[in-house]
Amino acid sequence: MHNIVYLGLGSNEGNREELLEQAISLLVEKTGNLMCRSSIIESEPWGFVSSHKFLNMVVALETSLTPTRLLDITQRIERQLGRKHKSSAKLDYQDRPIDIDILLYGSRIIHTTRLTVPHPLMLQREFVWRPLLEIAPNILWPLTGQPLRDVIEK
Repeated sequence: MHNIVYLGLGSNEGNREELLEQAISLLVEKTGNLMCRSSIIESEPWGFVSSHKFLNMVVALETSLTPTRLLDITQRIERQLGRKHKSSAKLDYQDRPIDIDILLYGSRIIHTTRLTVPHPLMLQREFVWRPLLEIAPNILWPLTGQPLRDVIEK
């Protein structure tokens, strides 16, 4: 069974555009077909102070991978592209060459110790929802079934 997944990509260290392109290539190679990609936007760091701005985008992929397997692969790609630490409640956000977040996995709602989908902070991050709406303007918010655009406007 194939699912459409939406991933948020960000980079604020190194050659940001090249790192985003490398991440997309590796994602396609290891996870499935690229359905579409948003334009790239520049944003200020979120959750920490840095003089390095982020480049952010969202991609839609078609995959047959389970959510956990997809998470394993995205984290492996992050390490392969130079990411040393994954942010968590115990580790503050910091500059990073690449960040790949699973935003939506079809219309599924997932709550495990390793993964929460929809991504719990995506509605607070314009650099996530703006490119998502660019490539999926009619997407529904899985938690309510309402159009994401309406949920954001509230």
